[in-house]
Amino acid sequence: MSAWLLPDHIADVLPSEARHIEELRRDLLDTARAYGYELVTPPLLEYLTSLLSGASQALNLQTFKLVDQLSGRSMGLRADTTPQVARIDAHLLNRRGVARLCYCGPVVHTRPASAHATREPMQFGAEIYGHAGVEADLEILELALDCLRSARLPAHTLDLADARIVSALLESEGAVSLEAEVKEAIHAALAAKDVPALSGLVRRLTGLSPAARQGLLSLPGLYGDAKVLDEAARVLPALPAIAQALAGLRWLARSLGGRTGVSVGFDLADLRGYGYYSGMRFAVYAEGVSDALLRGGRYDEVGAVFGRKRPAVGFSLDLKTLVGAVPERALRAAIRAPWPGDDLVATELRAAIARLRAQGETVVCVLPGHESEVDEFHCDRELIESGGTWSVRAIASQPHTV
Repeated sequence: MSAWLLPDHIADVLPSEARHIEELRRDLLDTARAYGYELVTPPLLEYLTSLLSGASQALNLQTFKLVDQLSGRSMGLRADTTPQVARIDAHLLNRRGVARLCYCGPVVHTRPASAHATREPMQFGAEIYGHAGVEADLEILELALDCLRSARLPAHTLDLADARIVSALLESEGAVSLEAEVKEAIHAALAAKDVPALSGLVRRLTGLSPAARQGLLSLPGLYGDAKVLDEAARVLPALPAIAQALAGLRWLARSLGGRTGVSVGFDLADLRGYGYYSGMRFAVYAEGVSDALLRGGRYDEVGAVFGRKRPAVGFSLDLKTLVGAVPERALRAAIRAPWPGDDLVATELRAAIARLRAQGETVVCVLPGHESEVDEFHCDRELIESGGTWSVRAIASQPHTV
């Protein structure tokens, strides 16, 4: 086997893409900071008892496990950062009021999320803790859309949903005692819009009323524009939780109206992603990307396992996927300079180079013997010596003194 061969769905990130990812990372973190979000950096690995406490089976299966050679305890490489941020909010910060937190770092998956996905995403996310109202839902949606705008994402679609609709249908008829595996199977069938599989599962739930049964079976068809909410109100049982969820979705869609390049839709069967969502959910889709580019929602139960149940809402995305969906950015203009020697002229040249770099310029020194190499930094100017003074000159233009 070749020494350079990498595992499936694991890849090096080469200079041009790495530069673009880093520029996106800075833009997204700056956008989150403009909203008042504080940066946290959880560890890449920690004990499984903390990392997977209260996690769904899907997250458990996505997590690489290993044994800590110091303690002998089982550890895991994080597959999702949200549970870690919930631990930070509940156990370390322990604030009484609202906490706005953001993060950006790698996660590792045992299996790719889709056919062309990486198993080492660069996950960026933002979360609000401590406010249960729809105001926090709206803020996190606005931040998510502003992050995508800062990344220069072309026209995209925002799909809204609410996890309380399915929960209300199941719990209203005594199905709250369903085993976790059955609930996850129902969620998977809904997410895949697999009506035959869903019908088979629903038939096994003998405690369901005809109204709840029909409500579950109608969910795969409830996607589209705002008319979906009217149809949902007509075909779904008149349960308080469902009415509240539909009213919240209407308010959010109305509040987000008028954003250029963003179309708002609804998919009431969308239960994809990890199973900790408890309220409003959303996903963003863009042309050329097979799966959702960004996912988020409300997960008020996620901090309970750490001893402090707090309202929470947030979102996350993979920068490696995002970089392939946005326009490539132009290289930053740079200055080409000769390599300084050891004489007095070299001392003055080094000083000129240092001044330019201190001003934020990129100065590429040409190593001896490499004067004809390909320009990797779009050097549109050069540093030249004239009359004892080093000046920056636009290529084939007049010089100006530094």
